[in-house]
Amino acid sequence: MTVSEKRGRPGYDREGILQVAVGVFNEHGYDATSVGVLAERLGLSKSAIYHHFGSKSELLEVALDRALGALESARDKALAGEGSAAEQLEAVLRGAVQVLVAELPYVTLLLRVRGNTDVERAAVTRRRAFDRSMRALVEAARDEGSLRDGVDAGLAERLLFGMINSIAEWYRPEQGGSADVIADHVVSLATAGLFRG
Repeated sequence: MTVSEKRGRPGYDREGILQVAVGVFNEHGYDATSVGVLAERLGLSKSAIYHHFGSKSELLEVALDRALGALESARDKALAGEGSAAEQLEAVLRGAVQVLVAELPYVTLLLRVRGNTDVERAAVTRRRAFDRSMRALVEAARDEGSLRDGVDAGLAERLLFGMINSIAEWYRPEQGGSADVIADHVVSLATAGLFRG
């Protein structure tokens, strides 16, 4: 039951406030969005927002944790699976596409943070750790002989995730195109360019 249901009037629960806030952060930028702007968009008082979130910074932290946690979970699931490093890399790529499509507004917000606040710096640190783990996986695939000769692991990792991250710029759920179809294309392009035939 949401707070508004308890009070008997329209309103938002924690999840609803978070969804609207992420949309406004993406639309106007985090720095340019005040709690007053969020309250106006939601049709709530600032105190109603503060009932669910202690600060604008907490809203950002929860949103970024949702995106990062989903990406880290997809990576961890792939790495825990059986198979070669190349197969695990394919699984991570598929998982990352699934996360991006399922959590599009949250991942979009993550991709836009630059480290201007403590919360953003913590998110950037986690993103870099994720990137390092992916570079290590590309290196493992190269070392096992699954990749073409001369593949630079760091460059390959940046290009692969650059391709996946670009989905945030063009993908629109209302226009169709399932995550599975997009993931198939990403993996096909990646394996054709990087993997031995």
